[in-house]
Amino acid sequence: MKGFDMKKMVCRLASAAQPSRLWLQAVAVSALSVILFTSCYNQSTPTSDAWDLTKRQIDSISFSTTHHYSQNYNFVVKADSLRLVCQAPDELPFDSVTVYGGDCVVVADFMSMPADTIDSVWVKIARDQITQGWVRECSLLDSVEPNNYISQFIDTFSDVHLLLFLALVAVVGAAYGLRVLFRRNAKIVHFRDIDSLYPTLLALLVAGAATLYASIQLFGPESWRHFYYHPSLNPFALPPHLGLFISLVWAMIVVGIATVEEIARQLSLADTLLYLCGLAAVCAIDYVVFSISTLYYVGYPLFVAYVVFALRQYLRHTRCRYICGNCGAKMMEKGTCPHCGAFNE
Repeated sequence: MKGFDMKKMVCRLASAAQPSRLWLQAVAVSALSVILFTSCYNQSTPTSDAWDLTKRQIDSISFSTTHHYSQNYNFVVKADSLRLVCQAPDELPFDSVTVYGGDCVVVADFMSMPADTIDSVWVKIARDQITQGWVRECSLLDSVEPNNYISQFIDTFSDVHLLLFLALVAVVGAAYGLRVLFRRNAKIVHFRDIDSLYPTLLALLVAGAATLYASIQLFGPESWRHFYYHPSLNPFALPPHLGLFISLVWAMIVVGIATVEEIARQLSLADTLLYLCGLAAVCAIDYVVFSISTLYYVGYPLFVAYVVFALRQYLRHTRCRYICGNCGAKMMEKGTCPHCGAFNE
């Protein structure tokens, strides 16, 4: 009888157990895959009343979609007074109450009157439990503004008469200010600028924001109207075109602060004030020209030409290319240093 070979026996047992081990691994991997894929699926229990809305709720959602405000929206009366009809428009008699400028009112209800030839939409607003009534939507919107500071700021600068007055004042004041600065040979953006890109960048941001604002008014008035009723200063919470506009506004604020600091560092107090006046005049002209010309499609090629002109002026006539070897001051060209008088070849 041959001797028992333990080593061969162990090898035979291992070879026999290897298929079983592979089979167990395959089962384990399959089970783990099933668990992972099924755990990502959440089968919610359908509710029978998920979209079981009343007709009043459906009308409210539809009204909010087209008019951008709905029930419980807060307004502030900006007119001297606004007359309200106490009863519904289709009821008699017509008793009335009056709300006055500065009163806060809330939208309580709305209804449609197809027979009304002036305005088919009537809105019920309330100042308190006693003072409430109905008014045509056209009369309401002409007499109120949303109860938030952003919308009120937009409403102020959207007034046509105010815009025309500001445009006239800006053009006349800017022309006079620039003439005075040129005669005094003072520093001024785009012409005799300081050695800094910030003033040029600020002027370009104002021109770009004015062009984009006019473009939104031209191609997306409803999106701007919705922003008017529901404003936000967070550019990431808005549609892309509105988010870009708000980003430009924030950029103007940041660059404006950097511009003032850079001007004060390079110029004296008197020259700083003169330069800021000239920069304000240029920005005012940019806003008026591009916000109006874009409405007639002329602003787009004009903006491209202005960007080329501004960058060309900065690169050719503003940026200092040399440094004085004696005092280290920046110089536009070789020759005598205007600060220490040393000659630089």
